Amino acid sequence: MNDITTLRRVLRDCRTIAVVGLSAEWHRPSYFAAKYMQAHGYRIVPVNPKYPTILGETSYPDLKSIPFPVDLVDVFRKPEDCLPIAQDAVAIGAKALWLQIGVINAEAARIAEAGGLTVVMDRCVKIEYARLFGGLGWMGVNTGVISARRPI
Repeated sequence: MNDITTLRRVLRDCRTIAVVGLSAEWHRPSYFAAKYMQAHGYRIVPVNPKYPTILGETSYPDLKSIPFPVDLVDVFRKPEDCLPIAQDAVAIGAKALWLQIGVINAEAARIAEAGGLTVVMDRCVKIEYARLFGGLGWMGVNTGVISARRPI
């Protein structure tokens, strides 16, 4: 469900966000989307076995390892990786599953919806928050670096 009413409700009611595939590298989209949401009062829970901490928060290897309730599961993974993530989101009692821009998996959406979760697909939490709630500053994907060179 990508209608404005649903997007507003999810972003208003889901204050703890588990970000699956969150990178610790500052130039990655997952990092600055999570950092933006963190700066706007959301609790970010990194889910990435590669890092012990990201954005000052403990990083967990998977959703089932998180020892407290999570409202929203935000997915920065390939579409083919989404089925077990949707199953785990249902198992941990999340309220919503959010698949980022370009992440489309109808079967994962069906599993999550059957488990009672609201599903948002092919959208960015950062962009939608800024659009719907007028988040000031950092409206685009500004990394603060002005260069034509790719980051190393």
